[in-house]
Amino acid sequence: MTETTAEIVLFDGFDELDAIGPYEVLENAAQAGADLEVDLVTLDETDLVTASHDLRVEPQGTLGQPDILLVPGGGWTSANEGVRAVVEDGVLPDKVDACYTEGSTVASVCTGAMVLAEADLLEGRPAATHQVAVEDLEAHAANVVDERVVDDGDVLTAGGVTSGLDLALWLVEREFGADVASEVSEEMAYERGEVFG
Repeated sequence: MTETTAEIVLFDGFDELDAIGPYEVLENAAQAGADLEVDLVTLDETDLVTASHDLRVEPQGTLGQPDILLVPGGGWTSANEGVRAVVEDGVLPDKVDACYTEGSTVASVCTGAMVLAEADLLEGRPAATHQVAVEDLEAHAANVVDERVVDDGDVLTAGGVTSGLDLALWLVEREFGADVASEVSEEMAYERGEVFG
């Protein structure tokens, strides 16, 4: 059995917790025995990415063809920042679509769902996002549900910010078993929310 790869794609203006929370969950799962490699990546090589609260992060590489691709949110309500900027640019949604087409499971946290919507991955599907993007997501023909995590098989979405922890823990349980997920949630002193789907 081959190692599962997970990549969390960063861009200027991403929300810190949307990316770093799931990263910590997945890294803890690897330390708990999950055969998993987790990387923070960007579309193009860069030394640093500046997040929405000015945290500067050094990425570990560029986006490849991971088994699991996670897209954080941040900046949807701001012009030319964060998710809004990458959706308008169109390159990240195209890359997400390409990864999905080649077999990646794609997940989003918060307004990262708008990237998946722009990649045409949410039409007619149940999906969650942060409350500030519900109407915009519905305009993309997604069936928006008020849930922390929505699992629709090869596409998963999570609502606002902290729900990224629930999403990552659910992915750990789904891919590596309930025992690993329980060990991670206990270590992180985090009480998990429910999953829809």
